[in-house]
Amino acid sequence: MRLRLVLLVVAISSMVLISFLVPLALVLRTLAADRAVSSASDRAQSLIPWVSTGGARLDSAVAQLNTADPSRPATVFLPGGTVVGLAAPRSAAVRLAAGGRSFSAEARGGQEVLVAVQGLPQGTGTAVIRVFVPNAQLRAGVTRAWLLLSAIGLGLLVLSVVVADQLARSLVRPLRALARVSDRLAAGDLSARAAVVGPLEMRQVSSGLNHLAARIGELLAHERETAADLSHRLRTPLTALRIDAESLQDDFERAQLISDVDSVERMVNEIIRTARRPAGAAGRVACDATQVIGDRAAFWLPLADDQDRTMTVEMVPGPVEVGVSGEDLAACADVLLENVFAHTPEGTAFSVRVSHRAGGGAWVVVSDAGPGFGDPDAARRGRSSAGSTGLGLDIARRAAEESGGTLTIGRSAAGGGCVTLGFGPPAGLLARRRHRHAGPAMSRRRPAAADDGWPDDPPPWPSDPPPPWAAVPDQGGHRDHPFV
Repeated sequence: MRLRLVLLVVAISSMVLISFLVPLALVLRTLAADRAVSSASDRAQSLIPWVSTGGARLDSAVAQLNTADPSRPATVFLPGGTVVGLAAPRSAAVRLAAGGRSFSAEARGGQEVLVAVQGLPQGTGTAVIRVFVPNAQLRAGVTRAWLLLSAIGLGLLVLSVVVADQLARSLVRPLRALARVSDRLAAGDLSARAAVVGPLEMRQVSSGLNHLAARIGELLAHERETAADLSHRLRTPLTALRIDAESLQDDFERAQLISDVDSVERMVNEIIRTARRPAGAAGRVACDATQVIGDRAAFWLPLADDQDRTMTVEMVPGPVEVGVSGEDLAACADVLLENVFAHTPEGTAFSVRVSHRAGGGAWVVVSDAGPGFGDPDAARRGRSSAGSTGLGLDIARRAAEESGGTLTIGRSAAGGGCVTLGFGPPAGLLARRRHRHAGPAMSRRRPAAADDGWPDDPPPWPSDPPPPWAAVPDQGGHRDHPFV
């Protein structure tokens, strides 16, 4: 914007200067020519008395005049063909002047000023005095005047650029400050406010942005408090459920039910803490993806055994830190595994894999040999074709994106569904740049055009058939930490 304003002022200033300086330059050239012609006419007029007397005095006067200023030679054409002074051709203009007219005419290399002199002795006819003015005399001082005008025009143009730049700065500076404030608001800093300065329109925009930021903060605070209050209300029925569980006679059932109630209470407490978590606090959390995913896989292993499902778990050795809390990562894993059990027939094999992400963080891939995803927008919030709420994949997507990652839905090597979650590294942690795998080295390739859904930096797992679980007969085997 600043450059455009400066260019606009330069264009307008240039047009004004051209419309003013070009005519002025032409006028100066005309004035210089008129001045030279007028001087030559005065020079010719000075010879009229000598032409009237004639004789040797005329010759002497013409010679003296040419000697004094040889750049403008004078010639006298007398009746009868006599020429006094510097020889010059008797042009058509000279013959016309012999009829009694005085004027100036164009000639080769300049102009000739012709003065007719009548009333000669004995009425012999009309004499013509010719003074030649070269082009150098006609344009004397014009070049210097034009250079002066050009310098003045250039100076005015530079001055207009300086003034336009200062004006553009005064307009752009509040806009840049406003853009910085909007960037801070977009990054989650709801305390950012724009300074109400500048022109009236800019002050109105700044005030509107500040009002919008304040309103967004109020709405988010109300939403968090509402979610926390609703979650808090669940504690009453949970307390009643705990009392009923403690009254059971069977020790195993009582312990199992109390454990389930404890899990629900922990989830409710986590919802309350998350709802009241300050904005931007999510970037300061971290957990070990291998530990959390391993625990959740062990939790779902008994159900996989009951349904005769082959469950393959493959993870890289060592901790893989990601920028999400352990509770959020566990919720994501439960969402993906619950979808496998809910939307694939019993006996369908599936796999869970965790690997390093090139930019830091981890890839979590859950794939199965089921019917796959019929809806390409299955991750859209509230979108479900199987009677569920359609919120599970959206919850996982938001958790991944808040850490700087992605969620991608595609097709597994066996033709089933494949969900790839990419989680970013914790804030301040140096991103790891190497992919490692606990098993034998496997080829890594990008999927074909039909295998959409893989990210630009795919996890290092093979996508060629046969499926991985076909080569791993062990039920639920973990490569480093078996679940048995």
